[in-house]
Amino acid sequence: MTKSPRGRIGKRLGTVAVAMILGAGGAGAYTVAQERAAAETSRPHAAAKPVLSHELPFNAKLTAKDIPQLDGSVRSGACSGSLIAPQWVVTAGHCFHSIVGTPDSGPPRYHMAVTLGKLKDSDPGGETAQVVDVRQSPVSDLALAKLDHAITDIVPLALPTAPPTVGEPLQFAGWGSLSSTVVKPSDHLKRGTFTVAEIHEYTLGAAPTVPRTVENSPCPDDSGGPFFVSADGVTGTLVAIVNNGPACPQAGLENVARLDVVVDWIHRQMGLASR
Repeated sequence: MTKSPRGRIGKRLGTVAVAMILGAGGAGAYTVAQERAAAETSRPHAAAKPVLSHELPFNAKLTAKDIPQLDGSVRSGACSGSLIAPQWVVTAGHCFHSIVGTPDSGPPRYHMAVTLGKLKDSDPGGETAQVVDVRQSPVSDLALAKLDHAITDIVPLALPTAPPTVGEPLQFAGWGSLSSTVVKPSDHLKRGTFTVAEIHEYTLGAAPTVPRTVENSPCPDDSGGPFFVSADGVTGTLVAIVNNGPACPQAGLENVARLDVVVDWIHRQMGLASR
């Protein structure tokens, strides 16, 4: 049975056609260190550094207020994500779509703000950016979102260098709804713990380690939220992201999109964009 996406931005359409991907061809080597060095060189000197959370500063809250509808109206929507390079966030593919709901690459059709470095909306400081470009994964409901400026005060999550293993512990973070029926993003970061229970070609099944609640597991608007490993709560490695099911907060495995199978594709996209 088809499951509903975790975000309200659009519907999950399964595998995204390669033809929709911008710049999916080969490119030279690219490293986060190169982008960070370039950003530091070009970034204007700020009067003061922003106040950032000491916990999970890489987590991202994505919000839009002007998503166009077929009847000419607009609506709001939200997703979650994580910083993986100074100017790039990983989130769910269905967070960016056309007016008829098909996943979109390129400049987004609506204004998507990204807030990083906070645990609560009311926290001071943080970093805010706008999404200016989107790349849809050719194999899963996952997208790369390019920011309008580099975030150099936060250490991005690292990309995996090996496949996940059954039994591997994972942490979850997201800004999703606290209800499956009254859908709006939370005013604080939700967190939970899971383990890898099943591994599939492009996804994995994550089992909760404690009974599910709306505070510790994905709900609507958690789409794109990271499943990651971290020893210090500040840095870590991104293993997978939220895309769909099961319903919130019912029992069952969480279906999440693997990062290890798209690492080369991610490097190519960022490398092409930096030219």
